[in-house]
Amino acid sequence: MHAISRVPKVPLRSALRASAVSAGRAVVHRSNVAAARSLSSASAQSDRDTITRLLYSIGTKREVERYLRIFSSSADASHPAKFAVIKVGGAVLDNVEELATNLSFLYRVGLYPVVLHGAGPQLNSIIESAGVIPDYIDGIRVTDAKTLQIARRVFLDENLKLVAALEKLGTRARPITSGVFSADYLDKDKYGLVGKITKVDKRPIEASIRAGALPILTSLAESDAGQILNVNADIAAGELAKELEPLKIVFLNDKGGMFHGITGEKLTTINLDEEYDELMKQSWVKYGTKLKLREFKELLDHLPRASSVAVISVDSLQRELFTDSGAGTLIRRGYKLFRHKTIDSVGADRLRQVIHDRDPDVLSGEESVTGVLNALKGTPYTIYGDEPLDVVAIVAHPEGEVPILTKLLASRNGVMNGIVDNVFNAIKKDHRRLFWTARADDENRAWHFERADGSFTRAGKSLFWYGVSDVNEVEKLIKSIEEKGRIPRTYLPVGPSAPPRKAAGAPMGSRSYSTIARRPVFGSSRGCATAAAPPTSTQQKRLALIGARGYTGQTLTSLLSEHPYLNLTHVSSRQLAGFSLTNYAKAPVVYSDLSVTDVERMEKDGEVDAWVMALPNGVCKPFVDAIDRGAAQRADGDRSVIVDLSADYRFEEDWTYGLPELYGRSAIRASKRISNPGCYATSSQLIIAPLLQHLTPGAWPTVFGVSGYSGAGTVTGPTDPDGRPTTVPKVTPENLAGGVRPYALTDHIHEREAGRHLSRLLVPSAHTGIKLAFVPSVAPWFSGIISVLSMPLNERVTAREVRSLYEEKYAGEKLVRIKSEVPTLPDIENKHGWTVGGFQVHSEGDRAVVVGGLDNLLKGAATQCLQNLNLALGYDEYAGIPIA
Repeated sequence: MHAISRVPKVPLRSALRASAVSAGRAVVHRSNVAAARSLSSASAQSDRDTITRLLYSIGTKREVERYLRIFSSSADASHPAKFAVIKVGGAVLDNVEELATNLSFLYRVGLYPVVLHGAGPQLNSIIESAGVIPDYIDGIRVTDAKTLQIARRVFLDENLKLVAALEKLGTRARPITSGVFSADYLDKDKYGLVGKITKVDKRPIEASIRAGALPILTSLAESDAGQILNVNADIAAGELAKELEPLKIVFLNDKGGMFHGITGEKLTTINLDEEYDELMKQSWVKYGTKLKLREFKELLDHLPRASSVAVISVDSLQRELFTDSGAGTLIRRGYKLFRHKTIDSVGADRLRQVIHDRDPDVLSGEESVTGVLNALKGTPYTIYGDEPLDVVAIVAHPEGEVPILTKLLASRNGVMNGIVDNVFNAIKKDHRRLFWTARADDENRAWHFERADGSFTRAGKSLFWYGVSDVNEVEKLIKSIEEKGRIPRTYLPVGPSAPPRKAAGAPMGSRSYSTIARRPVFGSSRGCATAAAPPTSTQQKRLALIGARGYTGQTLTSLLSEHPYLNLTHVSSRQLAGFSLTNYAKAPVVYSDLSVTDVERMEKDGEVDAWVMALPNGVCKPFVDAIDRGAAQRADGDRSVIVDLSADYRFEEDWTYGLPELYGRSAIRASKRISNPGCYATSSQLIIAPLLQHLTPGAWPTVFGVSGYSGAGTVTGPTDPDGRPTTVPKVTPENLAGGVRPYALTDHIHEREAGRHLSRLLVPSAHTGIKLAFVPSVAPWFSGIISVLSMPLNERVTAREVRSLYEEKYAGEKLVRIKSEVPTLPDIENKHGWTVGGFQVHSEGDRAVVVGGLDNLLKGAATQCLQNLNLALGYDEYAGIPIA
């Protein structure tokens, strides 16, 4: 817990209601005007204090007060609308009370966001009931006179609902449904009464704020001739932001952010100057995601660099605005980062000024600017930073010695905008291990603990490191760098120190690169260097991936990028040999084309601790044989772990079948040869297993499976502008013509695989084995398998009893989610686990129907592979796997 005073967690809506009642009681006779004004002012200040204290429950006091100060100072009497533009999606309006509560929260602390809402879902519902079929061209609603008439009524109704909900909470709000946007026809012949905004009149908005009311806008515009025109609400919000130039532009939706298209990870931050070009090249950035990124870049290019966009859910609005960690996706321009090898490349005068103004050792008089710069002479170093030098870091890295981060100097802007994390991640890409120190009284000390693998404190300074897990090696390295005068002689012997206390100050910018799945931080406390070893390993180990071009290889690479201990050192792809690996951030990796001879030599020399075979069926045996030959020649008598993602070894007795939720963990922990289950087979086994006790011999279960088209595999596409071969799906939505295509209607290999392994769960005397009928189909979504089980039962049961069997079977399983409703694609796509629900029993009680699902690239492949690697290498089973 943060070391600050906490207040009881009062429900926000209750607090606002109480505040509204209090405000209502402050009504007095006209003769007591002065007293009324005084009472009203005191009540407002009391409200602000109460709500501010409530904010302390979601972040530190220091964070909350800093953001309140920044947001409050952004606006003034002449420019009152500089805080935020909040665009509310139509789906969010379905829960208008929650929206009003969160907007009232801001109002009570003296902040006046400009709120603009859409009403697309509500409009569709009404026009369909009126017999009008919605028509879209290029994603734009074609608007005729009848549609516009309905739209005007819907917009007004939704606007007034929100205003009424705000007023009910004591928050003054003003409906503004016209007079702000002027527009011309976008293309009258093509789209009808749809406008392109030409002018924004901010006077009605500023008048509302000056009068103490939140402005609530719709996106309807008017032509010069007085014709009402429909405008997309996202576009209207962007044009409004260009005119007002607010600090924040917030898009509220029901998803809560933007997500990585392969791993499913939420993108916490996107720094456009640094990442935009590379992001747009990613295979998963397409369709709506690509359009959104272009729109956000075009918007932010028109705004001051301090402005940023946030995509969040309404219930996370306060956490996004008032904490460093945020809650949704933050998009900002940022700056490109640099790496320079000389002081002159940075600019000597600029660097001197940064050191003079920010270095705590210089400010305390312990060092001088000249001394800091002179210390760099005679040793190789790299200076990291951003263009305006909001963050400067210096890493000394003599040949053959461990690198040391000697300086990390950040401005207030560098802390608030998370540039510190961007620079630190750039350092981690270049250096697999690192040591650094920080003062014990550093207000951002928690930040250091959260990014270190180990630490201890001596003489008022803390020593941190990452990339080294063995305490004896730590002591050896510290002794070496102390003897060479690279750090003060105060850290030996290595021994325990008091565990770090969560600092009252917030960590410095706890967001990270959007293309990197951030490692979860569960608090800043770290074990001391000589603490007893945990039951699971934290030793750094090396992995080689054979066959990384396909979707599964790409997904696994992204997961490994954030694994705390397992490092990807070799990636083999014949087509991509010589190109750099783009979706791995821990260290630079270049694709190679490893031959069987290369693999045998690497295993003999112990170059890696584990291998993953991500090759088509029937291809990997020569590589496995080479690893076996290499292992036989190893001097240490050990051999590396192999996890095979193909079907080649799923029927082999001397390989361990890696489905931990069904067949246990102990065998996987003891195994060096693991076959990763197939995607359909995983879902089929998980959905059948709890009902096996009710299996009727001879009446086998049937599973109908529908998978996204990524499950059909990939082929090599055209080369991109830099000559890199691209990967494209073998089956596309266009091939499917929007429909579902059944295939392999009998004898699918996953049918045999699931039956073989499920038979292990049967009582031997009762059954000789199990068969199942499996019918797969491919669908026009990217990833996600929906499995529908129909299973005859040997006795009558109820749906409630069926559900209880699943709850009992999977109790405590972190990657299994049980729900009452039928799982749909949003429940499984981009999720790391398996979801089951929709429990039904036939009216005669003798047949159960259950629906389950998983993402074929995650729990059906990469996530399960990582579970198996973790168990076999001694790590925590879920290391590197985001647990929802």
